[in-house]
Amino acid sequence: MAASKLEYSPVQCTNRIAATEDAIFVLGGRWTIRVMIGILGGNRRFNELQRTVKGISAKMLSSELKKLEVNHLVERKVFAEQIPVVIEYIPTEYSES
Repeated sequence: MAASKLEYSPVQCTNRIAATEDAIFVLGGRWTIRVMIGILGGNRRFNELQRTVKGISAKMLSSELKKLEVNHLVERKVFAEQIPVVIEYIPTEYSES
């Protein structure tokens, strides 16, 4: 049984390579994957994530969360009706694909 060979046009190859490069760029940081694993594991609040991701500083966690939000991997939800205000980071469908 011969394996079928996939053939892509140069444009398709370029698009696939660009998507892979984007993913590596976004997830390539020291803490990024650890933070995403924490979020996907159900830790949605800042302090929960900081306890889960051992060794990360508050400043670095804040920076990583902003980067993930800008790249549409997490959504920042603010529950202003609660006192104190609750902020959660929710994984997007894009991050789970």
